[in-house]
Amino acid sequence: MKKVLGIDVGGTKICYAVFDENGCEISKINKIQTPKTTPEIIAVFKQVIQEHESDIDAVAFATAGAINLENTRVASSTPNLPEGYPDIEFEKLTKKPVYVENDANAAAYAEYKIGAAKGDENTITITLGTGIGGGIIINGNLLRGKSGRGGEVGSIKIYPDKRRECTCHNYDCWESYASGTGLKKTAEEIAQSDPVFKSSMFNSKKPNQITTYDITKGVKENDLYSKKVFDLWQSHLVAGLISLTNIFDTESIVISGGMGEFIDVQKIENEINNTIVVSPIKVKLAKMKNNAGMVGAALLAVKKLYVE
Repeated sequence: MKKVLGIDVGGTKICYAVFDENGCEISKINKIQTPKTTPEIIAVFKQVIQEHESDIDAVAFATAGAINLENTRVASSTPNLPEGYPDIEFEKLTKKPVYVENDANAAAYAEYKIGAAKGDENTITITLGTGIGGGIIINGNLLRGKSGRGGEVGSIKIYPDKRRECTCHNYDCWESYASGTGLKKTAEEIAQSDPVFKSSMFNSKKPNQITTYDITKGVKENDLYSKKVFDLWQSHLVAGLISLTNIFDTESIVISGGMGEFIDVQKIENEINNTIVVSPIKVKLAKMKNNAGMVGAALLAVKKLYVE
């Protein structure tokens, strides 16, 4: 039975635990605040690996950023990780084999193997948070593209006429509309332009002060402004899901991340299936939650290092 140390690296915290080759947790999950500099992150990695190195067969990293095709290093990083992060030579951190994968890809593989999409050989996992991440499984394999950077679903183009700038500095990416950040921006725009805001429970706030929490709270309390904002946000979400379904014709789409708990799964599934030109799909909520990245990276490491 192979044992893999899974390490999930995010902008705010690093989580780690040891998993067996079936993705079962065999040590407690630990969390450390992500350091502000790359040398400090490397020091944390070495410390964590040293704690478990004698008891494991491999180390698997799930991390933000694009990963090279060889799964050995970060090809390009994200703004929430420090300068120099892509220069980390992960293989030099330990004498054990190392596997590195994008966190959204790893989460998708975990949902496919032992989570909400178990049994679906073709599935897409969408992570809704501050941004949008995604992982695509086709015929049981993770779709990575020619360079390893495939599956950047958040960059799907929604409009052609430069309505809203995205964090990537392009315009009208799906992420800039259907993420948590997109929900906040939609709330601001409607507050500025629609009279419905005047009767809202949040009308004492300036438009740029409205939060995603305000909108989800307002929906629960039947605030008409909040419902209008949320319905438009959910329509933007569906637009991207329709495109993905038509292109990949999967059995399922799994919704993960903090915003996932607020969506109407059945409504979204019905809207997708009433529009697509391929076979119907199922929309499911993720089961793996915050462990998905670690578990998926560990499972992928076993697959690549010991099975293939």
